Amino acid sequence: MKRYFEKLSRALLGQDYQYLEPSEQKIIDSIAGHTTVSENVNAAFGGSLTAGQNLADAVARFGGSWTFIGLFVALIAFWICINSYWLIAGRAFDPYPYILLNLGLSTLAAFQAPIIMMSQNRQAAKDRIKQDAAYEINLKLELDLMRLHDKIDAMQQGLAKNEDKNR
Repeated sequence: MKRYFEKLSRALLGQDYQYLEPSEQKIIDSIAGHTTVSENVNAAFGGSLTAGQNLADAVARFGGSWTFIGLFVALIAFWICINSYWLIAGRAFDPYPYILLNLGLSTLAAFQAPIIMMSQNRQAAKDRIKQDAAYEINLKLELDLMRLHDKIDAMQQGLAKNEDKNR
């Protein structure tokens, strides 16, 4: 079986099996074993997330939604209206220029930004895994097509030889 891997890798990729990248060795093994290389990256990646990572993803999803923007605009408008009304009545707890509101917004941004970045970094890692999986699938398809072309060429040569003999 080892000779088959060596012959297959040399024929298809032009290198000995032992010098191939692990992903390329996986493809050769898959071709030799007649197995698939495709996998559901979402299921594999999603099952390994911790509770904190799931929470970060949920915060990033909500923080980047129109619902969040609408609620936030409503909260700020409510804050400004209430404090302006109470300012006229002489008992505002956060008078203009709304320093407490600015502190709250800054604190929210200070916490929300790194949480969103954690989620984005995880998404980038997931995208890299998907790209590697797509590369493996494309490489296997390309190598299988090369093998099919070789088989068809061999069949055509065999047919041509039979026609020559029949003449």
